[in-house]
Amino acid sequence: MATGYGELLRARHAVRLLVGTLVGRLPNATAHIAIVLFTRAEGGSYTLAGVLATVYGLATAVGQPLLGRAVDLLGQPRVILPSAVVSALGMAAFALVGIDPLPLAAAAVLVAGLFTPPLEGGLRALWPSVLKREDRVHTAYALDSVAQEVMFTVGPLLVTLAVAVWSEAGALLVVNVLGVLGALSVVVSAPSRAWRSAPREAHWLGALRSSGLLALLGSFLFVGIALGSITVAAVAYADGNGGDLVYALIMSGIGFGALVGGLTYGARQWTGEPERRLRVLIGLLALGYLPLAAVPGPVAMTVLACVAGVFLAPALSCAFVVVDRHAPRGTVTEAFSWLVTTFGVGAALGTAVVGPVIEGAGAAGGFAVPGAAGLAALLVLLLTKRALAPPRAPVGAVPLAENDRNGTPEAGFRTGHQA
Repeated sequence: MATGYGELLRARHAVRLLVGTLVGRLPNATAHIAIVLFTRAEGGSYTLAGVLATVYGLATAVGQPLLGRAVDLLGQPRVILPSAVVSALGMAAFALVGIDPLPLAAAAVLVAGLFTPPLEGGLRALWPSVLKREDRVHTAYALDSVAQEVMFTVGPLLVTLAVAVWSEAGALLVVNVLGVLGALSVVVSAPSRAWRSAPREAHWLGALRSSGLLALLGSFLFVGIALGSITVAAVAYADGNGGDLVYALIMSGIGFGALVGGLTYGARQWTGEPERRLRVLIGLLALGYLPLAAVPGPVAMTVLACVAGVFLAPALSCAFVVVDRHAPRGTVTEAFSWLVTTFGVGAALGTAVVGPVIEGAGAAGGFAVPGAAGLAALLVLLLTKRALAPPRAPVGAVPLAENDRNGTPEAGFRTGHQA
């Protein structure tokens, strides 16, 4: 296992791009908790805090594919760094103005979310030109999924630490300054400056004209619903089974399972069509969610949570490969950004849907939602097998020999090309 990851991390620019992207995404990973803490510190209600956090989340969902399309058209430095600066300025305005006047506060949060830089899609577009080989890129996708789990665990802790050292406003400012520095580190790197998207056909739908991509997005909307519903159902379960400690154990169990699953999946070289493998992984993910509805005692529930998380990172990693294969030529950053947006919208829907279910059927009913959503995600993939049929060649791919300066033919594909 260590050999594959070691080889990847020794590749020139790989560590810098991975770390820079993770640091650059800190504002997005911590925005919801930072907004809630700051709003409460300013005397606002939990309802207001939730509304402002939702405004940020929806704005991010809208902005990511639009900025991703801009990256495909204009290149990474011209889009990612300016958007990171504008987003940080929006959060800085929110920190300085506070929640009064409320329209100005909402506008600042809206700007911060809308201009969140598409670093996640940008990194995945860069991997082929950095790593040169398809097997390394697949390993990078798995490592990226694992790194996300770490970031979304560490990020809130950093916000809490910044609040303790400075203040809620200080935490907002510090995290967003770090985000700009992370984005800067990425866009001044040689791979980011040299990357260009493959030539694209002008079409107003952009990446969404791919039926295979639409099928994938439909499935991952339900995966997002499953994940979002678990976070709320876990709160309901913990309320009657030990409180905050049990909630932390359940959520940490899911994260730990995803960490183990992602590292294990990325350490192996997979053969066969990723579209077929994705159906298997989504099926296993759904099966992992179903036992949670039994709501056993806290120890058994933590074990089930670990099992439920195992196939999340592998499913995401495999989905990245499928996106790369089905994205129309010249739209790869936009396509990855659509996956990020769809997953986020699904998570938001999951948190909204599961509440009424818990009111009527308790925690057991709440945990039935992720199982049902997982099965729905699998059903979408099964019903769209024709749309997700393996392409003869990756739609967004450009043969390396055609675009690589050195003419190295090791890799079988590339989602962009070197200028």
